[in-house]
Amino acid sequence: MRTLGVLGGMSWESTVTYYRSLNQGVRERLGGLHSAPLLIHSVDFAEIAAQQQSGDWAAAGRSLGQAARGLEVAGAGALLLATNTMHKVAAAIEAVVDIPLLHIGDAVGEPLRQQGVERAALLGTRFTMQEAFYRERLERRFGIEVLVPEPAAAQEIDRVIFQELCQGRFLPASREFYLAELEKFRASGAQAAILGCTEIGLLLEGCESPLPLVDSAERHVAMGLEWVLG
Repeated sequence: MRTLGVLGGMSWESTVTYYRSLNQGVRERLGGLHSAPLLIHSVDFAEIAAQQQSGDWAAAGRSLGQAARGLEVAGAGALLLATNTMHKVAAAIEAVVDIPLLHIGDAVGEPLRQQGVERAALLGTRFTMQEAFYRERLERRFGIEVLVPEPAAAQEIDRVIFQELCQGRFLPASREFYLAELEKFRASGAQAAILGCTEIGLLLEGCESPLPLVDSAERHVAMGLEWVLG
């Protein structure tokens, strides 16, 4: 197996899922006492979130680039950035390391393309939903038209992520709101929905969704697992 670096802590709620799922995947494939060879750098999310809110993406890119370089020096052969939103600074991270960054957009886009999906809804932070870095990668690389919520709904989706999910709160009312938004997308012609924030899958776990769901964290873990196992 090869050693994988994980840039996490954004939030640590989803990083726990990455750690557990990578290890479970190795155990399922290899059996016995096998577990995943991982190096994890978990940041203080308060600092990154403040840079997001102020629009200081350059500072966020420098911080994550430094962390990524540290993982490379420590022996990581590839990187998972365990967050959708911070892939906005993926290029800044890639510029300072000599190992591959396994991009979450590709982890999401490939299964959608294989399933023949041409129109997909996107739920995530307001940065992920409204800015171009995520949508354009899916559109250009995989030919997927990305649908996003109306502004008021997008604001509430974003609020739930930062004020609830990232703090370990998974409330029934928020779950119902997300499911109602998915139903609106189904009615408007979406063929699937991307859970484009790594905490949303925790909120909707076990729910019956009106649309097929592509959980970005789950697909990203699968990409990382394939790399680890070669």
